[in-house]
Amino acid sequence: MLPPLRVGIAGLGTVGLAVVRLLHRRASALAAMTGRPIAIAGICAKERGKNRGIDLASFRWYDDAAELAVSPEIDCFVELIGGAEAPARTAVEAALNAGKSVVTANKAMLAQHGLALAKRAEEKGVALGFEASVAGGIPIVKTLREALAGNTIERVYGILNGTCNYILSRMEAEGLSFAECLKEAQRLGYAEADPSFDIGGYDTAHKLAILTALAFGTTIDPDAIAIEGIESITPADIEAAADLGYRIKLLGVANRTDAGIEQRVHPSMVPRSSAIAQVMGVTNAVTIDADAIHELTLIGPGAGGEATASAVVADIADIARGTHIAPFGLPVASLAPLDRAPLQMHQGGYYIRLYVYDRPGAAAAIATRMAECDISLESIMQRRGPGEKAKQAEAVPVILITHATYEKMIHQALEAVVKDGFIAEKPQVIRIERD
Repeated sequence: MLPPLRVGIAGLGTVGLAVVRLLHRRASALAAMTGRPIAIAGICAKERGKNRGIDLASFRWYDDAAELAVSPEIDCFVELIGGAEAPARTAVEAALNAGKSVVTANKAMLAQHGLALAKRAEEKGVALGFEASVAGGIPIVKTLREALAGNTIERVYGILNGTCNYILSRMEAEGLSFAECLKEAQRLGYAEADPSFDIGGYDTAHKLAILTALAFGTTIDPDAIAIEGIESITPADIEAAADLGYRIKLLGVANRTDAGIEQRVHPSMVPRSSAIAQVMGVTNAVTIDADAIHELTLIGPGAGGEATASAVVADIADIARGTHIAPFGLPVASLAPLDRAPLQMHQGGYYIRLYVYDRPGAAAAIATRMAECDISLESIMQRRGPGEKAKQAEAVPVILITHATYEKMIHQALEAVVKDGFIAEKPQVIRIERD
């Protein structure tokens, strides 16, 4: 049997400790599968004396992650610190420069610096594994990079943030407000004290940037992603979606269009009959549309110590086997520049909720504005139960469902509707993501 693969782990939070436990629990099986033992040769975290509920006394301690990264005692550096910049980025760069393979779960760092890190790994002839950076325990990176090499991918989309999916699921199941569900998510540990990174869509955007590069063989450009969060979703929207045969999910979507690669993160209405609509709670799901397989959906735990550790250990096992592949499937020099398709050119159906003043001519004026922008309406519904602000303004909720149209036309029509003065609140617009 080959000598052990010596691993250094920086970051001993929930995921880091789960990796330690998993490597111990699966030691014999991993050695049999890879042909060599996997040994933890060093660990690093902020607080040396903290009680972590696990005996770490047998492992050599490093106070500085960058020192661990270049230690001659390790062959593989596992970065579980988090954050796009130092100390995580500094330590990973140091490890690669020292000729060490790297495994990371750090989607923020990869979205911002993934190409530079991948190029350095290629130059040094070492591995850069990041299966755990997207969708937790779902093996989406290997699926896109390796398993689907015979396919041309047209679209990849999914539920990539468990916090948002939990909130939207609770809103639907119990009729609660967004604020109530967010508070409960924070109590249960599903949402941070400052949840803006999750609920604002930015976490999903970082993951989507990585998936886009893998799916389409392009460079990473997180700034090319149009981002909307779920803060504006109301129980009225959830109820209307159900009546129309949809569920609301925060999706990250990347698809190939005639205008280029379109990347967007936003709440979407998905058909209740679709596989992705069945995904509730903190679970994640990713759907791939490709020419040979047509549609493939992977569903599983998107976060949590054990699930994320599973993906980290899978990358470590690949390195132990000697499996070596370009981090993004193609060498960095062969990745195509991202040809960005502006969201204004997005074409699809839309859900529009308006609070319309109960005045003569209001409905006709709205219909006229839609027609002026060549927007064909599939249905119009008047709803009951407007919010307090709308009640005070004597406005009634009206739902419009459009046939496929361009995003820019929706914006133009609604700008005109607002100027006409027939609505009491800012329009709510949710894209419809059909199969």
